[in-house]
Amino acid sequence: MCTPTSTSTRKNLPLSTAKKVVVLGIDPGTLVTGYALVARTGVQVSLVDCGTISNPASEPLPYRLRRIYRTLRDLIERFRPDECAIESAFYGKNAQSALKLGHARGVAMLAAVERNISTSEYTPRVVKKAVTGKGSASKIQVQFMVKALLHLPDSSMVLDASDAVAIALCHLRRLGTPEGPAKDWRSFVAAHPERVRA
Repeated sequence: MCTPTSTSTRKNLPLSTAKKVVVLGIDPGTLVTGYALVARTGVQVSLVDCGTISNPASEPLPYRLRRIYRTLRDLIERFRPDECAIESAFYGKNAQSALKLGHARGVAMLAAVERNISTSEYTPRVVKKAVTGKGSASKIQVQFMVKALLHLPDSSMVLDASDAVAIALCHLRRLGTPEGPAKDWRSFVAAHPERVRA
């Protein structure tokens, strides 16, 4: 589980009249699926919840998919996200792994669209570029930027969870902000250095 925190880029904006948007970010996988719920009200961004859905490798695939679907369905019922963002499929050398990943993506999207939640897909490169400014960034670099941007404590956070947070942040950036979208998170951090811890 991640520690919920909040941060604001400007303190003089009346947030009481701003519309709150909650995004469910999903990093799909049949063994480990990362999830994150990130909220934005005006220019204030906060981490609501994040974690992972873990499945034993010995369990048959249909049962793993059922656990992913049911857990995401329960999270949606609990937090009522407005939007969903999921990492899109990538083409790898192992066709079997890609096929299994497609199954996990499918049940994750089903959990969202069954409740009429708009769902967007982002490639890993697009997510990395949105959060770090570099499409070839490592998972560790993405995690570092996620923690810095949201002022998260240095407590342990598994990479699948931080990837899901990054996916949600990527989607929020694509939605734009009241002060207009930044080119990328690097530009955003340059404009708001108070957001980043030393």
